[in-house]
Amino acid sequence: MKIGRLHLDRPVVLAPLAGITNLPFRLLAREAGCGLVTTEMVSADGLVHGAAATFDLLRSLPEEKPLAVQIFGSEPAVMAEAAAIVEASGADVVDLNFGCAVRKIVRTGAGVALMREPRRAEALLQAVRQAVKIPLTIKIRSGWERTGRNALAIGEMAEACGVDALTLHPRTAGQKFSGQADWALIAALKQRLRIPVIGNGDIRRAEDARRMMAETGCDAVMIGRRAIGYPQIFSEVVSCLTGIPQPVPDFDQRIAVMRRFVAVSVDCFGERRAVRLMRTRLAWFGKGMRHSAGLRKAVGGINSIEEALALIDAYQQLPKAGLGGEEISPFISAEPFRPGGRPPEG
Repeated sequence: MKIGRLHLDRPVVLAPLAGITNLPFRLLAREAGCGLVTTEMVSADGLVHGAAATFDLLRSLPEEKPLAVQIFGSEPAVMAEAAAIVEASGADVVDLNFGCAVRKIVRTGAGVALMREPRRAEALLQAVRQAVKIPLTIKIRSGWERTGRNALAIGEMAEACGVDALTLHPRTAGQKFSGQADWALIAALKQRLRIPVIGNGDIRRAEDARRMMAETGCDAVMIGRRAIGYPQIFSEVVSCLTGIPQPVPDFDQRIAVMRRFVAVSVDCFGERRAVRLMRTRLAWFGKGMRHSAGLRKAVGGINSIEEALALIDAYQQLPKAGLGGEEISPFISAEPFRPGGRPPEG
């Protein structure tokens, strides 16, 4: 698949997820077979005003490339200047957010609010296209009502303004992440546009990705929430699309990814910041595995990387059966779990 002059070796894209798709997360996704990774949403205002925390979101490493940086805002001139900053940072793609339905974003006229202001949307697209030479993409929703007319109109406008590819999450602004994604709208948009269309929404397993591409004709799929704590979904999708068998990762392999996430986080952010992240993020990688509730409770108390790794070791060594359920897991006890020590008796 090609996005402008950029060739993707796999038609699988990591969705931008606020507070989630940071550098360590993107590296894991890329290592698992993702064809294109995307940053979390980056404020155009923050870039233009030189906010250090905003610029930190642009941090990248060669190992994660190709990289798309998604920016959000509502003012054409500001978005154009921010896109130029993104290009200068070494990103491979600038992605524009026309789909975020979070109230504080919509109130500023950004995100999905742009889909009900076609004149502003067109001015913004034209300004950004003139500001950068690297591929330009846009991520949209169905719009503000279920017919999808907003999406079809914005898609045609984006193509006319020189956008190189478009991602559609076929839920309305009001739906947010509830209900069912309307894949038929992806098919309708694909029939209207010449540029690549990337489908997003309700891909929970590899077969869903294959089915979306078959039913809609989309050129690639974008995966977001399913990848949280389970980057292996990308390798599974690639296997499903290519027909090359790929075994489902077992418990120990998933534990290895957990350790890898810790190591990459320390390398990227240093121990202090990595520890803070582990308290909320490490448990993602145990979702769906045995004793995951106990793991989720225990990670909030780690104070060092040594404790995080000791906790992972202890979690891996828990019995596979015979505990009678999560309620008597060694991780859940009146006595707090001590990483690095012996788990309390259940």
